[in-house]
Amino acid sequence: MGCALPPRPSNAEAPYWSGRIALQVEGDTPQSFAALFELEGEESQGQLTLLSPLGTTLGQLRWDAGTATLQTGQQIQRSDSLDALVVQLTGAALPVKAIFHWLKGSQAEAAGWTSDLSAAHQGRITAQRVLPEPKATLRISLSH
Repeated sequence: MGCALPPRPSNAEAPYWSGRIALQVEGDTPQSFAALFELEGEESQGQLTLLSPLGTTLGQLRWDAGTATLQTGQQIQRSDSLDALVVQLTGAALPVKAIFHWLKGSQAEAAGWTSDLSAAHQGRITAQRVLPEPKATLRISLSH
């Protein structure tokens, strides 16, 4: 794993976003997670790469209908649940399907989450999870 960003997949027509993602989870043992990200595709088929501030790949998720793959270092895991692999990568559940809508500037329902898209035109999105406990705050800043 070098410091260079992984090459972008060749499907140049697929929607693509990059920037910074941060997640704070309250509770008895508060958690926080922050990384650079590259997200490509749609909710039904896509790829999410999380990178350290130095550009080292922390993990890469790929999914399509019914299957998901998580690669961290040399380890590869497969699952029929994208959500389960997201938890494994970030330490918390994220509303991946809703995030695609939010990045496009449109509201989308995600169980327990509310989104604030008032700064989406500036490349900033905030979402909060109230239920189920513990509360969580997700912040996304695009790097356009």
